Formats: sequence, structure tokens, C-alpha cells
Amino acid sequence: MRIRIRSPSGVSTINLSTSATVSDLQSSITKETSIPAFDIKFGYPPKPLDLTQFDPSIKLSDTGLKLDGEQLIVIVRDIQSEISSSLKGTTPAKSEAASLPGSKAAQVVPTKSAPIPSEPYNQPLSLTRKPTSKDMKDPPEIPVPTHDATMVLRIMPDDNSCMFRALGSAVLGDSLDSMHELRSAVAQGIQADPELYSEAVLQRNPDDYCRWISNADSWGGGIELSILSQHFDVEVCSINVQDLRVDRFNEGKPRRIILVYSGIHYDTIALSPSEPPHRKADLGPEFDIKMFSSYDDVILEKARELCKVLKERHYYTDTAGFGIKCDVCGWQGKGEVAAQQHAEETSHTAFSEAK
Repeated sequence: MRIRIRSPSGVSTINLSTSATVSDLQSSITKETSIPAFDIKFGYPPKPLDLTQFDPSIKLSDTGLKLDGEQLIVIVRDIQSEISSSLKGTTPAKSEAASLPGSKAAQVVPTKSAPIPSEPYNQPLSLTRKPTSKDMKDPPEIPVPTHDATMVLRIMPDDNSCMFRALGSAVLGDSLDSMHELRSAVAQGIQADPELYSEAVLQRNPDDYCRWISNADSWGGGIELSILSQHFDVEVCSINVQDLRVDRFNEGKPRRIILVYSGIHYDTIALSPSEPPHRKADLGPEFDIKMFSSYDDVILEKARELCKVLKERHYYTDTAGFGIKCDVCGWQGKGEVAAQQHAEETSHTAFSEAK
């Protein structure tokens, strides 16, 4: 019996005999990953696998589980609850725009957010986009006749986890319960390489950053994309709608996913099989293709073409100069830096894009 294991330390394969027990599987996972306590997900989309429901001595063949050839996603257990207990000292969220690099990325790019105050506020900053009629109702569709398909924009929920959802929908499917796993993977990646992810790079103490990014209200950006692209062994191309720049993470891997970055929001590029002339995606999202070959330049160019349409529709936020208001006191200003300064002075953390 061959079982593939994906954990924070990478991907590996374990081989078990036909007489292997539940206990044998658990000990093999611990030996392979060096994780003593873990949770497991499997299948597509990934769903929890609770081995504690079985007697440890029962044979795997008698559990009814079909694990031969299956991939198990191994997650460190209870990291979220441990982090939640110390959330009182979290620091404010940075803008996603500030965490994206300006060119092809190395492994990590320092953020450009305002200095972290010595007395951090209790919650990360929250920012709500100004809704427009074109945001959700009429996303562009680009014909890709070379692939017998139509390229579409799959719009993510407008919450502080949009980057995690966008990436997770491409590598794990559309299951919305993957946010905990992805945030945990980021925290583990930082803890595993303290020299690379230093306080100078993170602009805050690494332990504080791990607590902060594990908060469901904290936005992800370039640092998180860098870690997760390596975690899943894929190249991530993030196209900036405002200037059509392509930022690459973990460049050179054979598989690629493409995200669309619109200033304070991430969405996902998908290819939907369609009939000629391929101007309309007739099939549902369950037929989407979101993982592409890194050598397929046609897909990347079509994605930029789609983003050009989004730019013409002004589907982006200029985070340096956009109008912003405080939802607590009504203060108004321009840009993320002004918002962070207001938060430092007042401890107000809820903002909206001003009309």
C-alpha cells in the first residue's frame, strides 16, 4: 500500500503492508513528518479523516478506507487554538498591495507598510472595498480556442482571506475550510526558517507575525504567496490589474496557478472547457482547470488579456491614493498610510473605501 503524504516539510511517500493497522499508519506519518500530533485531510476537495474513530489495532483494510494511492494532507494539530490564546498582542494588518513585490520575486520581499507602533492595537486593520455594479455580475470571459476553452475570472468572497481562498481554490479545490490549513502552513514556514523570515523581513517579531497571520482577519500578501508557493511546489503568477505587472513566486516550477490582484483583493484565473467560438463558459465551476503548465505562455498571455479588460473597467483600488474612511468615527483620508496613522492615533481598525 503506497500513500502520499503532504506536510509542512514537503511531499513524501510511505509504503505499508496489506496487514498494516491504523496505529502503523499513525506512527509512519509521525516518523515521516516529525509531527507528533496531527490532523489529516484527504480526497478532493479535501475532507477531514479522523483516525481516532478506529481502534488502533484494526487493519486499515478493515476500516473501509481506500487509502492505496491516496494523498493525505497532514496538518499540525491545535496550532490555531494555541495562537488564539495570545491574540491580545497582535499588530495591525498590512495592505496586501504593500506586501507584493514590484518585480520577479526572490524568496521573500520586505513589506512597505508603516512602522509598527510600540503599543500594537488589539485587532488587525479591516478594509472593505467600495462595491461596484461590475464587480460581481459581469466578469470578463476570454476565448482560448487553442485549448478548446474559455478563460474566466472566479471571484473570491470579499473578506480578509481572499488571497488564501484564491490560492486554495487552485491547489486544494473550492473547499472553504482550507483557510486554517493555509494560515498554519505560513506560520510553520516562518518558524522553520528564522534566518530567512527574520524580523527585518517581516517588519515585526516572527512569533508575533505567526500569531497575526493565523488570525482570520489578517490579510495575506507577498510573503504568504512565497511560502505557500513553495509549500505546494507550484509557481504562482500574480497579475496586478492596475499596471498588468506579473509577479512570480517560486518561479521555474513545472506547474503554475494564476491569481488576479486588484489592490486590496485577490481572485483566481480558471479555464473552462467550452464549445466554439469559446466566448462563453457554459460549464459550472466544478469543471474548472486552475493548474497550468508553466511552459504554456498562451495561458499567461490570455490571463493578462483578461486583466486588461478588468483594468478598463477600473476593477482595482489605488491603495496609495484611494479615498478611505473610518467606520468608527467617520474620519476620511487618502491611502493606506494615512489609515495606518489614524489607527495608531485612535486604535480604530475598521475602514471602508470612501465613495
